[in-house]
Order: sequence, then structure tokens, then C-alpha cells
Amino acid sequence: MEILINLKEKNMTTLIVIVVILIALIAFIIGIYNALIRLRNQVDNAWSQIDVQLKRRHDLIPNLIETAKGYMKHERETFETITKARSQAMGAKNVSEASKAEGGLTDALSKFMLVVENYPDLKANQNFLALQEELTSTENKIAFSRQGYNDQVLFLNNKTQMFPSNVVANMFNFTKRDFFEIESAEEREVPKVSFS
Repeated sequence: MEILINLKEKNMTTLIVIVVILIALIAFIIGIYNALIRLRNQVDNAWSQIDVQLKRRHDLIPNLIETAKGYMKHERETFETITKARSQAMGAKNVSEASKAEGGLTDALSKFMLVVENYPDLKANQNFLALQEELTSTENKIAFSRQGYNDQVLFLNNKTQMFPSNVVANMFNFTKRDFFEIESAEEREVPKVSFS
């Protein structure tokens, strides 16, 4: 009888240990899952901050071009290049496409600003100067937002790729996100928007 009681106590102790381990494992998985959700939401929020600035940039460009057209009658190709680059940037469907398209738009704007140097009357136009200042401010905000986005992507990518959180990430289909980067070395140059 005593052996039977000892056996029951051992079985009960083993059962309690197994239940505690299962509860701890479930809590661990829930903690990692919630951390992954939080990071994914932070990445999405950071992208929306970039998207706001990109929309502002896209909205400023037609005003900038219209102001310049009166002065730059022989620069049709320049205007068409900017318009095409802007359309491609606005049509980007994901971060990778946006990175490439925004790099092209930055390049087109850089070339435009170089051409503007040949038009002193345009450089003195108050509307153009105000738009140029807004564009410069927006470019700075885009760069700042891109840095924040890329930081959040780094955190999420680390979490989805490092053990043991990668096991939970794979179970729930969390995937690596793309950084928002300028594609080529030529496009990495900051556009010159100063008229001094």
C-alpha cells in the first residue's frame, strides 16, 4: 500500500512538473508572438510615416514645375523626366519598388535643380523659393523617417531570424521585411536644392 501511495505521489509530482513546463512554454511562445506583432506594427507605422512624407513630396513637385515652366521654356525634357519619375514613385506597390522609384525621382530632381542654376530670374522668384524650401524640408523629413523605418525593420528582422524567436516567427509566418534604401551610388547623392 505504501508503494502505491509513493507511486501516486511521484506520478502527481511528474504531472505537476509537466503542466508547469507546458504553461511556461505556452507563456514563452505568447510573449515572443506578442513581441513579433508589436515589431511588425512598429514597422508598418514607420512606413506610414515615410508614406506621408513621400505624398507631400509628390504633391510639391507639380507646383514646383508649374512655377518653373514660365522661366524654363526650353526644358521640356527635364519636366517630362520629373513627371515620369513622380508617376512611377506614386505607383510603387511595395518598399522595394518605392526605394527604386524614389531614387529615380531624387535623381530627376537633382538634375532639375542643376538646370535651375541657369535661370537667375527663376532663382529669385519668391514662389519658387518657398516651394524649394518646402521640398528641402520634406526631403529631410523623408531621410529621418527612412532611418526610423529601417531601424524598426532591423529589429523585426533580427527577431524573426534569431533563435528561439525564429521558431515562433516561422510557426506564425512572420517574414523578413525589406529596408527602404536608395538603389545606386549615383542616387545616394543628396539633391542640390540651394541657390546661393
